[in-house]
Amino acid sequence: MMDASNTRLERAVTVIDEAMDLALEFFEVRSTIATKTKGFQDFVSEADTSIERLVRDRLATAFPGETVLGEEMGGVADDAYWIIDPIDGTANFLRGSPLWGISLGFVRHGRPELGVVALPALREIYSAADGTGLRLNGKPISRDVPFEDVQVMSLGDSATADAEEVAALNVGLRHAGWVVESIRSTSVGLAFAARGIFDGHFQKLTTMWDIAGGAVLAREAGLDVRMGVRAGSDIPWIAAGTPKLLTAAAELWPEIKDLDANPNAEAVAAI
Repeated sequence: MMDASNTRLERAVTVIDEAMDLALEFFEVRSTIATKTKGFQDFVSEADTSIERLVRDRLATAFPGETVLGEEMGGVADDAYWIIDPIDGTANFLRGSPLWGISLGFVRHGRPELGVVALPALREIYSAADGTGLRLNGKPISRDVPFEDVQVMSLGDSATADAEEVAALNVGLRHAGWVVESIRSTSVGLAFAARGIFDGHFQKLTTMWDIAGGAVLAREAGLDVRMGVRAGSDIPWIAAGTPKLLTAAAELWPEIKDLDANPNAEAVAAI
């Protein structure tokens, strides 16, 4: 079973490695590429669609017959499917920030079980599947946390989120002793949490294509990963972090308390 997981993970990494090269080509000429607005402060570029098309083509070869869902080209989520965010952090990408990523996840019965997140500007590919542990550029790594008394976490935000609700969580976490970063790329936030740069990443309103890859990284790095949907909706949320961070957040974010508090507990909606 582990050999099969490793093989699937290696094939997925190969797909994203090629996509990373294409993404960097676009990044170098970003001032010349076509863009359009999907919504308030929500952009899609020629790079997004080209990268997603490449990933879809390579997945079709590597995993023939398997379902694929992408942010830009759509699809249907069935019992088991690949899910792509070709550029997570398009605004960062367009402005020249290195904090953007490519996310690929494989979701089975609503639960992410394999994830690959590339940070092309940093030349890093993080990957993990159930039981593999966390890997960086193909090599196993352990979560490393220098200066543990420096408490830093990432709080995801989006143009459609309730600003007051996010601000209240931000203020509460700051009062609890955390530096709160907002880098506007969920996959980067989760990859940095898995690596040990952040103590965790929270997002009260997100999408499965944003979180599927990074959730697996965080879980395999040993973080407590909790996922669910907002009451009365099918909109996912994620809280991934150290036990200390999750404990501090529990009084500020009641949904966290509703899940099993054991490490690595998840409640994942089938999106």
